[in-house]
Amino acid sequence: MAEVTTTLSRGRLRIPSWQTIGYVLRRWPVAPIVILTVLVIVGLFAPLFAPFDPLRVDLPARNTPPFWVAAETEMRLVAQRIDKLSEEDRDKISLRDARKKGFVDAEVGDTIELIVQPEGTFKHVFGTDQTGRDVLSRVIFGARVSLMVTAVSLTSGLVIGVAMGLIAGYADQIFPKWGRHLDEAIMRVVEITFAVPTILVALVIVIVFGKSFFILLMLLAFVAWNAFPRNVRAEVLSLKTSDYVALAKISGASSFRILFVHIFPGVINTVLVIATLRVGQLILIEAILSFLGAGVQPPKPAWGAMVADGREYLGDAWWIAMFPGLGIFLVVVSLNFLGDWMRDRFDPRLRQLD
Repeated sequence: MAEVTTTLSRGRLRIPSWQTIGYVLRRWPVAPIVILTVLVIVGLFAPLFAPFDPLRVDLPARNTPPFWVAAETEMRLVAQRIDKLSEEDRDKISLRDARKKGFVDAEVGDTIELIVQPEGTFKHVFGTDQTGRDVLSRVIFGARVSLMVTAVSLTSGLVIGVAMGLIAGYADQIFPKWGRHLDEAIMRVVEITFAVPTILVALVIVIVFGKSFFILLMLLAFVAWNAFPRNVRAEVLSLKTSDYVALAKISGASSFRILFVHIFPGVINTVLVIATLRVGQLILIEAILSFLGAGVQPPKPAWGAMVADGREYLGDAWWIAMFPGLGIFLVVVSLNFLGDWMRDRFDPRLRQLD
């Protein structure tokens, strides 16, 4: 489709074509940014967006499907008594149960149309769980919990990891006599943490110290920090041989001033990329720990715990586990796409190929 142009008094107004829109969508991570922006806004203002209290129990409305799901009915033969474990009585219903369900005029031998799954309503857009709690409200508040847990643990891990990377890369200048030994020690510690099975260690720590929100934050901070030191150290080793760093040394600047004023700004792009990729991993690990019962504890809603609760009802109430699982999938994929884009955008070697 050719571009359509409109002549104005001061020039030409160009309406972008489909090719231009496609180019922008390929060059910029529009979809991930929109998804993550919606997640942050909804998570921060969860009480305003959630239609119900996520802890509100409504037993008569339990296992209500999403609004677009139609009611399911089955024809049952009324019998005086039935054996629920018998294959022959699977299509039958006892007279007592039939009258409990509202068929007060039913008699033995009648065939009734029994509602086995109610019709979805707009009152509960994503349906309800096994205790009648609104799934949409729990997904919204689960996003808030995931954001809080990830933000605290990532900030802690980022501060520790970046500080260790800066010190390791510039240790020979700060401590000329034993700086190299400090660098080696830090790198060996980082390599050891990469060899530790995170989920297994987390489960052992929870068993030993118990389940608590603080323990979860410490575990995620432990997972978050080890991605930063090696990459930050590599950037510092590259930047400390730059001309402007040499000029700062000649001008009499101290080692700490050179490190934090002249070198640190050069590693911010790398830190941002790693942090973006790490957020998705932290959300996924938090969901796994909650799924295994070692993460956020009930009744506080968490996406992983909601998936764990819904796995027993996948045949009859699939929506209980699907919507929090879909939230985890969209957030993790969006963060990975955004991290890849930031890496390609900030890497000068890749920018030269554009």
